[in-house]
Amino acid sequence: MNFFRRAACAAALTLSVVAAAPGAESEKTFAPAIVFDMGGRFDKSFNEGANQGAERFRADTGVNFRWFEITNEAQREQFLRRLAARNAKVIVAVGFSMAPSVEKVAREYPDVRFTLIDGVVDLPNVQSVEFAEHEGSYLVGVLAALASKTGTVGFVGGMDIPLIRRFVCGYEQGVKATKPDAKVISNMAGSTPTAWADPTRGSELAKSQMDRGADVIFAAAGQTGLGVLQAAADAGKQGIGVDSNQNHLFPGHVLTSMIKRVDVAAYNAFKGVMDGTWKPGHQRLGLTEEGVGWALDENNRSLITPEMLAAVTKAADEIKAGTRHVVNYSDKDSCVY
Repeated sequence: MNFFRRAACAAALTLSVVAAAPGAESEKTFAPAIVFDMGGRFDKSFNEGANQGAERFRADTGVNFRWFEITNEAQREQFLRRLAARNAKVIVAVGFSMAPSVEKVAREYPDVRFTLIDGVVDLPNVQSVEFAEHEGSYLVGVLAALASKTGTVGFVGGMDIPLIRRFVCGYEQGVKATKPDAKVISNMAGSTPTAWADPTRGSELAKSQMDRGADVIFAAAGQTGLGVLQAAADAGKQGIGVDSNQNHLFPGHVLTSMIKRVDVAAYNAFKGVMDGTWKPGHQRLGLTEEGVGWALDENNRSLITPEMLAAVTKAADEIKAGTRHVVNYSDKDSCVY
């Protein structure tokens, strides 16, 4: 409970400016900013990954960044416009829900560059960065199938949207390709943005899935996923983290994490504008571009057997080579839920 209390306190912050660093002159000529979506800057997952990229940029360059944290839907447009009016040179908008607000504010401020993560806006001053979540999820599905002793694995998503359906679509394919008779139980936490910030709901769904035999559960649910990982650890089962490397949260009970390099997207947006290499347009980062992957470190190494490592490495190599196809839920040619 202390873990969740600390996370909730961090998420309650709505506005801050990173403390001034040496070299304030550089900040006057280059002012980057980032707006985090529901769930909070320190959600241990998607938003926090973007924050890590921004913090790495600050550490590398000595240049400060401004940030806002969304706590209700009306604030997206409000905060983006406020930063643009304050002469931010580049604004990173974290999350698909930012797309309508980015489109509106970007039209009003054509000299400000916007990088939208997980959404698409077609404007000359907007860079849209998406990820091949289905590819990374396929890999953790392979690992889940091989780690499961019951033949039943679970998936808990956050808000029920096509983006999260891409996760479960890839995950199920990885499980079934490895163990055709395996069962995948999937649930979504809700249909509104609050589904990203409800660890209690995540815990309830995980316990329900474990009652039905699931012994490995993949959580793609932002802060809600913390409840999934906690419940799995408490029950002596295994969870799978998402977006950031969450292996350290419950060592020995997080099989792996599906990495989504939102940190790279945020860092590259700031650095690209600073050094003049930033370009508008759409990009999708998959395994080939190292935009997604799975985490192996000291916290989960003992859980990954040689058989599992060989299987997931083979799958990744074949996906990159184009000899193993992973269906994208958005393509509508399979994975219809």
